[in-house]
Amino acid sequence: MAELKGWKELPIAGLVIEPGTARKYKTGDWRVKRPVYDRSKCIDCMMCWFYCPDQAIIQENAVMKGINYFYCKGCGVCANVCPKKAIEMRPETEFITKEE
Repeated sequence: MAELKGWKELPIAGLVIEPGTARKYKTGDWRVKRPVYDRSKCIDCMMCWFYCPDQAIIQENAVMKGINYFYCKGCGVCANVCPKKAIEMRPETEFITKEE
């Protein structure tokens, strides 16, 4: 596991300073709500994929496969545009597990 940087080691304003490196930054840690996908309701309209600002919707051949939680910031756009309510926003705290 990579060592976390201290605040003095971060670039000013947390900017991505190298071109083409945004995929290095796992921005999903910012989430307070998580989209939960229900395949049984999905009609593969791809509205969620089209509107997702973080390209966190995983699709293959126009079929919804899931959500990439490493990059999803929990904005809820996917849940709002889904015509079948196949995506529900739930508090991130429901998914925290206790380390023993």
